[in-house]
Amino acid sequence: MNAPEALEKLKQGNARFIANVRGAEPILSQVRRADFVHGQNPFAVVLGCSDSRVPAEIVFDQGLGDLFVIRVAGNIVAPSQVGSVEFAVERFQTPLVVVLGHTFCGGVGATLDVLQGRAKAGSRGLMAIVDRIRPAIEPLLQTDLARDPDALARVATRANVRASANQLRHGSEIIERMVLERGLAVVGGVYELATGEVEFFDGMP
Repeated sequence: MNAPEALEKLKQGNARFIANVRGAEPILSQVRRADFVHGQNPFAVVLGCSDSRVPAEIVFDQGLGDLFVIRVAGNIVAPSQVGSVEFAVERFQTPLVVVLGHTFCGGVGATLDVLQGRAKAGSRGLMAIVDRIRPAIEPLLQTDLARDPDALARVATRANVRASANQLRHGSEIIERMVLERGLAVVGGVYELATGEVEFFDGMP
């Protein structure tokens, strides 16, 4: 499977999720769980937010062994996330990496609250997340978006996804080499909580 085919499989799965139906393969994979004891062959890596409302396997209607999922608040990219993606694309030859953000993201909201003075700095751990989101969205506060909180949050979410995807593409020699040599694609998308739809908008193969 190449990157465009993997992306199309995710889109089809998301369409099933929106329609409130499940594919046969994800259901059968539960029956076949013993088949995955000694190996896996995920067709996509998903770096998504930890938010309980955005489980990648459900959103994309995939089963056991289909997705290599990394979840962290704010879908940020830190060394451990880079290493996890490197592991998957090298070990399993996975052709697609998706950075998946979502509307009403708590990490993005917390960062905006700190930047706009609505909240004080939190714990060291929380600020480590805020500090990774900050560079992508701080410039937005110097635009007209600063006067429209809803629009600001939407654009900030996309900017954060785009920054994380770019960091993966250019912050790892392994990933960069696989993009050039193997056609690995790193794409960004946003999950709309209200509708269930994932919109892919960055780095499309």
